Amino acid sequence: MKNQQEKRLEAVALRYDQEKNNSPQVIAKGKGKIAENILKVAEENDVPLHEDPTLLSLLGQLDINQSIPEELYEAVAEVFAFIYRVDQQQKK
Repeated sequence: MKNQQEKRLEAVALRYDQEKNNSPQVIAKGKGKIAENILKVAEENDVPLHEDPTLLSLLGQLDINQSIPEELYEAVAEVFAFIYRVDQQQKK
């Protein structure tokens, strides 16, 4: 996820491994140069990016390796659905 509307770039990276965790986890987050690095690694690995300033703000309050709280499940599920659709389109 990214937010470029403000002067300082922000990014949060999520991972969901249903075999290891019940919910997605924050695996990286940062502002400025750190956010640039997160986005660079995502782009280099063909990880789809999704912009949602509100969700970014909420996820940015979580700690690294922290699981997503139930209150954010629906919003995060929408992000994963977006990623799934992008992934399916790339396979065609």
